[in-house]
Amino acid sequence: MDAPVENNVKPVRRSKEDKKVIRKQLKASHTLLKHEGISTAPQPTKSLVVANGGLGNGVSREELSAALKQMGEVDKLIMHPNKPYAFVKYRSEESARKAHINLNGEKLQCGENSVTLYLSYVDSVTCEEEASVPLPEGLVLVEDFVCSEEEALLLAAIDWSSTNTDVTAQKALKHRRVKHYGFEFRYDNNNVDKDKPLPAGIPQECLPVLERCVKNQHIDIMPDQLTVNQYESGQGIPPHVDTHSAFEDTIMSLSLGAKTVMEFRHPDGRLVAVVLPERSLLVMKGESRFLWTHGITPRKFDMVPACDPQSFGDTTPDLRTSSNLTLSKRGTRTSLTFRKIRNEPCCCAFPSACDSQGAPPAPSPPPPPSLPCCHADAALLEEQYVHRVYDAIASHFSSTRHSPWPRVCHFLCSLPPGSVLADVGCGNGKYLGVNLELSAVGCDRSSALVQICAERGFQAFVSDALSVPLRAASCDACISIAVIHHFSTQERRLAAVQELVRLLKPGGRALIYVWAFEQEYNKQRSKYLKDHNKELPENHNPAENSPEESQEPQGKSSVHSSSHSEDNYRTVDNNQHVTDDKLSVHTNRTAFETKDLLVPWHLKDGKKRVEGDSGEGGKKDQQKEKSKKTSRSKAALDCNPATSPGFDSNIFSHSSLDTIAATHSSKPIPGCDTSQTCSSALKSESEIIPAPVFHRYYHVFQQGELEQLCAQQTGVTVQSSYHDQGNWCVILEKALNR
Repeated sequence: MDAPVENNVKPVRRSKEDKKVIRKQLKASHTLLKHEGISTAPQPTKSLVVANGGLGNGVSREELSAALKQMGEVDKLIMHPNKPYAFVKYRSEESARKAHINLNGEKLQCGENSVTLYLSYVDSVTCEEEASVPLPEGLVLVEDFVCSEEEALLLAAIDWSSTNTDVTAQKALKHRRVKHYGFEFRYDNNNVDKDKPLPAGIPQECLPVLERCVKNQHIDIMPDQLTVNQYESGQGIPPHVDTHSAFEDTIMSLSLGAKTVMEFRHPDGRLVAVVLPERSLLVMKGESRFLWTHGITPRKFDMVPACDPQSFGDTTPDLRTSSNLTLSKRGTRTSLTFRKIRNEPCCCAFPSACDSQGAPPAPSPPPPPSLPCCHADAALLEEQYVHRVYDAIASHFSSTRHSPWPRVCHFLCSLPPGSVLADVGCGNGKYLGVNLELSAVGCDRSSALVQICAERGFQAFVSDALSVPLRAASCDACISIAVIHHFSTQERRLAAVQELVRLLKPGGRALIYVWAFEQEYNKQRSKYLKDHNKELPENHNPAENSPEESQEPQGKSSVHSSSHSEDNYRTVDNNQHVTDDKLSVHTNRTAFETKDLLVPWHLKDGKKRVEGDSGEGGKKDQQKEKSKKTSRSKAALDCNPATSPGFDSNIFSHSSLDTIAATHSSKPIPGCDTSQTCSSALKSESEIIPAPVFHRYYHVFQQGELEQLCAQQTGVTVQSSYHDQGNWCVILEKALNR
């Protein structure tokens, strides 16, 4: 009989931290496969996918490259636009192993913020050939048109400290501040008063530059009107076409102080993003001036080519598909836009967009809704400004709701194994999988969000939070996270609490979160307010502890022959007190002025309208067609925005940064504005509906209000209450004798 063979293989003991990193890495791999179709390899290779290391997470190429190069020689680094991951290929497999061991679970500092990297092997890394797109016809970009000395001279000539606003018509607009020279452009009627020139003509310091423009044939005649816009980081200008009847053909814009990205959009849906370097001159003539809208999305970082591209002539790098991008932090940019006043009607070749040739003006937006005065009014308001909205924005909403809030997780993990949990208003189900030892079920009023839950393997059903089809006293615990603040009357908010209590077994507990009126508490500002001035990419999502969207505000105006017009929907500024019963639109990332309000949601991208289509479906971004196998293909609008009062078609929204669980949206979006931004003739040229902005109804709770609401319910006690990142929260316990 053979002697037993000694087993020399010793089990590897891993620390709790190592096990945690492995779990997170596996979860990241699962997320990449489920939402992006990226398969990881079980064995080491030269190539790695770096989860959380993408442009969409606020990681620049320079920051990630520096960390990766410490592990060995990098062959290629691919960072796709808007993605929360990157691909790296090392020269050797040994370097890839080293990166996999040493960088997994490590934090990468990105400016004031940090991300945790999770690396997995992939079989190969493919890099498509860099593409370029044609510039709009008539558009010319001249780099380094002025030198640094001329730039300093021109900036010094613009005196922002002047208090005599009559001379230069200086104004502080919502997204920028502005001065006019020669003639004032009036934003109330999108035109100029040609009979009332301003005392201040174009500054003398500009004349040498303009003479050079004429000499180089960028313009035929000297301009007589100058608009100066100053943009701080995070500011922008809505997409617009400069009014045809106000100005002649050629318009020139000089960029000073900082670079930015300007987006040009054709009525047929073509989008061209153009990087405007500091000291460059942009010349718009013909089609690019009369037909294409141009605008700057408000954000603090732009995605730009990692190295200055060579002269492309009539083309520009395609920033939507390039893999050689990085993040460029915006600085204070001053633009000098020179134009010539038109004294005769415009006779351009684009009558559908021309106000001189009969293109009708954009209609006024509908009036905002009023506070409900009865049960029927409340139900209607919530249907239009909550239920329809969340169904429409479900996919985009879900893509911003992927990280469970820590204190909610703590509550769920405190429940005994085998407990029955009901998540009432579960959204995309992000809490249903927190504690796998629970028997968890969710419900939501939005069928689109419930569908997302099903795709993720969670049990959920469609239900109103006021009438959940579960037996009384059937649940050990209930959670209601960011739901009750959508009910528009005190009676309905109380009924929502009563329904939670009905579901609880005696001794069961419920956790309730609502949005707080006090976004600053104990001298600490919530992340929602902090992100107003935080220098992050547009949709980097640090404020997930807020029930609100984490996007930067992006109010946009109508397309039709408007020049830099401001938002038409009534908003609440910080000094305004509303005295009527009309709901006002809140300005994102600012303190609340009223308790009942509409909060904007800026939907990513637009959707194509097919002739004869009812408007259902079809919100998919063409750039993401290849992801049809994933639930991303369900990112279509589930309702026609034009039928929803919460939709504001006067406001455009453009590209935004995805997150690692990208494009799986949840939750309803508030009311829709049915007014259209384009003339009917313009719509006949185009089958594109611009990206909409929706408005959701909210009642924000003041300190003590949630506790008072719960105190009206008999047979329960408030175990604890607290303020958590801009939310008021309570934990209720149902009495044992109930």
